[in-house]
Order: sequence, then C-alpha cells, then structure tokens
Amino acid sequence: MNEYTLPIAFGVIIGTLSRIYMLRTDYRQYPTYLHGKIIHIALGFIAAGLGTVAVPAILEEEFTAITFLTIAASQFREVRNMERNTLTELDGYEMVPRGSTYIEGISIAFESRNYLVILTSLVSTTGYLLMNIWVGLAAGIISVLISKSLMSGGRIKDIVDIEYVKPRFEGAGLYVDNIYIMNIGLPKRQEEVLKYGMGFILKPKNFNARTTIANLGQRQAILHDVSTALGVYRDSGTPALVPLAKRDLDDGRIGVFVLPQEKNIDKALEIIGRVPTLENAIRMPTERKKQDSKGGATK
Repeated sequence: MNEYTLPIAFGVIIGTLSRIYMLRTDYRQYPTYLHGKIIHIALGFIAAGLGTVAVPAILEEEFTAITFLTIAASQFREVRNMERNTLTELDGYEMVPRGSTYIEGISIAFESRNYLVILTSLVSTTGYLLMNIWVGLAAGIISVLISKSLMSGGRIKDIVDIEYVKPRFEGAGLYVDNIYIMNIGLPKRQEEVLKYGMGFILKPKNFNARTTIANLGQRQAILHDVSTALGVYRDSGTPALVPLAKRDLDDGRIGVFVLPQEKNIDKALEIIGRVPTLENAIRMPTERKKQDSKGGATK
C-alpha cells in the first residue's frame, strides 16, 4: 500500500462529507430529491479528490501535476452554467418565478461550494500527512464549519423591519398601507383579494438597505419564496391575482402583496425574514460617500 493511500482516502471522505453537509433540500425543493442531490454529491466527490491529490503532488515536487486544478476550475464553472440554464428553463413554468437575479445567486452558490470542498480536502490531507489523522480530522471539521458560515449569507431580516398590513382598496386601486400596488376594477376580483390577500411593509434599516431592496430581483425573490412556502391563490391567465412588490419613492419602503393559499401571518413574516439577501442586489452607496469625503477617486 502506498504511503499516500490512507491520507488520500481520508481527504476524499472528509471532502465528500462536507459537500453532503452543505447540501440540503428545503421548502423550495431545490436541488430536487433524489437525482439532483446525486449529481451534486458526485461533483463534490470529484472536487474532494482534486483537493486531496494536490497535497501529495506538492510533497513529491510534482508541481506540474497540480495544474489540473485550473482545469477543475473551468469544469466547475460549467456547474454554474448548468444550474443557470436548468433554473431559467424551469422558471417559465413557475406560478411566481424566481427571477434572473435569484437564479444567478443560486448558480454561483453551487459553483463556490465545490471550491470549498477542494479547500476542506486539501487542509484535511495536509494535516494528516504533516502531523497525524487527529490533526487532519480537526482541520477538516474546522474547514467544514468555516464553509458552513461562508455559505449562509445574509437575510432580509438583517436589513429591514417587516410589518403586516392588511390590503385595502380606494376605488379600484389596491394599496398596502399608503403604497399603491395595482388597479383591480372587477368587484369579484376585489373580494378575492380582500379574502386571500396579505400585505407586508419592509422598512429599510439604513440607506444601503433601501437601495438593496429596491432591486427588482430582490423583490422577486421575496415573492417567490413566500409563494413557494405558503402556496399561491392564482392560476395562469389571472393577472389580477399576481403577487407584487412596489416601492414608496419617498422613503424607500417596499409594499409586498401576496395571495397565499395558507393565510398564516406569523409564518409569512418568518419566511420573508429568511429570504436571502442576493449578492447581485447588494448596493452600498454610503461607501461612495465616504470615498468622496476623503477626496479619493470612485469606481
């Protein structure tokens, strides 16, 4: 048996387990169970193998052998493209779509987790080879915990205060608080909206948060997650029953209007609070102001 056999097997196992730990199917049902999970676990196994064998290659001074990591990077970039294409195709059949910004965020997350697996395997194998199996195990556990914290990201509740407000009509205009949502002229539709509809006001905690939640992709992610978790009272061809999120132009608040099949206010507040803050939606205009005040150039 080669001296590197056990360390390599150890690193592959730790890396694969870390990918399984980071992979979960929640109320959004993505990745799908079971075949979607199998694909990502298999990719995690490959990533673990790549990260593990890099260590023996370095120790044996086979530096050209680790150039395959660059090939791995291009291959895992295809994981992002695969996820993007799949979700984009499926989005056309959703009652409340995810939106392009949410899809891109999910795609980036799946690509980055393979790199975290490579890092976990590399660190675990290094600890095993340079010290012993217990050091390698400890290094692996620490790497998994770091990976878990890196993949968690921010939540909407971190940047806004969420309040339930009952929707109301002024003539044909539908309002959540004082924020105009849409025009519904049919009395029957108005009755359905008042019976099933729920309204929420999202108050940004600072100026950066105001700019972030103004992003249309971030708003669509909120509507999608609420509609997925609580259901949606609508069918195709009923534009008057489409969930919407509109902005108060004066103070930046967002009025969210949804029509869930399960009208549970507490659960809806929790779901909105747990919607991820999309990386592509985050804006920090206050940072520009700081740079301007210091006389530095802005980018």
